[in-house]
Amino acid sequence: MTDLMPVIFFGHGNPMNALSKNAYTDRWASIGNAIPRPKAVLSVSAHWYLPACAVTANLTPPTIHDFGGFPRELYEVQYPAPGSPELARRVQGLLAPVSVGLDASWGLDHGTWAVLRHVFPEADIPIVQLSINETQPPQFHYDIGKRLAALRAEGVLIVGSGNIVHNLHTYAWGTHGVAPFDWAVRFEKHARELLVKGDDARLIAYERLGRDAQLSIPTPEHYLPLLYVLGLRRRNEQVSFPVQGVDGGSVSMLAVQIG
Repeated sequence: MTDLMPVIFFGHGNPMNALSKNAYTDRWASIGNAIPRPKAVLSVSAHWYLPACAVTANLTPPTIHDFGGFPRELYEVQYPAPGSPELARRVQGLLAPVSVGLDASWGLDHGTWAVLRHVFPEADIPIVQLSINETQPPQFHYDIGKRLAALRAEGVLIVGSGNIVHNLHTYAWGTHGVAPFDWAVRFEKHARELLVKGDDARLIAYERLGRDAQLSIPTPEHYLPLLYVLGLRRRNEQVSFPVQGVDGGSVSMLAVQIG
């Protein structure tokens, strides 16, 4: 029987984590050393959020610096991992009859490379990104995850990259050691409890989880990658939290690993 690859949701946080060595990046590196080496990676990043389903199909995806106002050093980072048109076509086939375009214009945005350059620093594993269709409800994204399940037995590591709590309006830019907001702590704790219980229905219907959820998820793009990961979980499969912490008071760095 073929071993299943794990599935991981990464809280990617500040783009400067790409250059930093801290508790979060150290744990990302530890994850890379602990899991089986994948044949390829399929990434669902908060930063490819558009009104369509698309998958990158280029052989050499560019490193996209999709942010502003950071030091020049960050814009000079390159993560030259190869692409995989073969995996892109496989994803397209698994998601049929959902229409998924093969895209050669996008590459690896910082939701993907800022994390994976710590997880797989050699940049030698093929990576494909799947977009998040902003026109679709949460259930759609969960169901897409379920349709991708066969890839786990084919050596593909599927990752979601976002943040369970992501409120930049309240983020303490430039402040070190700021305490997390009470509502951020409460919502992350509630989400963890639901994850452990396997209560996917309530996590999908996150907008009904009250004011803490509204403050933690003012816009959906950083939360939705978690739903792809949840859709890939098998019954009674173990869930763990290899990275924990809240950055800047209002960005959860929680990682969720299944398997």
